[in-house]
Amino acid sequence: MGGTKGQKIRLLYLADIFRKYTDEEHPLSSAALIEKLEEYGISAERKAIYDDISVLCEYGLDIIKTRVPYSGFYLSEREFEIPEIYLLSDAVQAASFISRKKTVDMIEKLEKMLSRSQAKSVSRSVYIDNRNKCSNEEIFYNIDAATRAIENGKKLSLTYCRREIGEAGIVTQEKKMIVSPYGLLWSGNHYYLVCNNEKYDNLMHLRLDRMKKVSVAEGDLRHFSEVSEYKNYFDIADYAQKTFNMFGGELKNITLLCDNAILEQIIDRFTDKISIRREGEERFSFTAKALISDGLIDFIMQFSDAVEVIAPADVREMVQKKAERIWKKYQK
Repeated sequence: MGGTKGQKIRLLYLADIFRKYTDEEHPLSSAALIEKLEEYGISAERKAIYDDISVLCEYGLDIIKTRVPYSGFYLSEREFEIPEIYLLSDAVQAASFISRKKTVDMIEKLEKMLSRSQAKSVSRSVYIDNRNKCSNEEIFYNIDAATRAIENGKKLSLTYCRREIGEAGIVTQEKKMIVSPYGLLWSGNHYYLVCNNEKYDNLMHLRLDRMKKVSVAEGDLRHFSEVSEYKNYFDIADYAQKTFNMFGGELKNITLLCDNAILEQIIDRFTDKISIRREGEERFSFTAKALISDGLIDFIMQFSDAVEVIAPADVREMVQKKAERIWKKYQK
């Protein structure tokens, strides 16, 4: 293939070769680059290769000439570094709401961001456990439909599935819904849609992996200011920080007295923006906003006697009553 067209397509194939076959451990000489191009049916001379490499560098590819481990050229920097690909691959395989098939597809796409030799090391290190993977292949369509509805200010139509215990064992109940979607939230290894059911005046959370037949519906969504504290925009990060185990509830200030030993866990959950007050040598207290729910009570009780609710009184009473119910269970 000759002429200007041949020169242009040669540049594209050469860029692909650098991405697929080269890294710091695997440089390719000009002769090897010529051989690789011939596999694509493209011929080139040594001088043309040097000129093309210069053009690719000018375009922005970080191509390095080296003599170690042997003389040649390699692509030094990529869109993602190896540790970043490891991190993203681990996140994908750990997400239970992504099916096994989609997990494999996504990890293969991530590996294409590396050279082939680098990708092999990622493949050997990533383990996909079938037991924690959902079977709903619609989830990516669900995410797409929910995102489009949010961006366009429209309602969302869906069928929601819940598992229940029936006479014959576990059965799945399906319920059709029209909701106003406000945001997507990854919490507790599940992916949720934060929305409002048009029949009620509050927020609810629906798992995307339990949705079927999701589509953008007719009609504008109900403004979130009617069902939440947010007025100008729905702050999904702030909402996530105040929500415990995806339980909704009334927003209140809570004050907790904690042992110093759980400071890290408290900061992880409430962020380092909370104002910590020292209470003697071994404890501290703080006040933060939270949605009052069973999820909050479960969070508090996991720390046993390392946390005490100071205020409000109704939350303190909720902890007391749950502790009493647990205690009675073990008195039989």
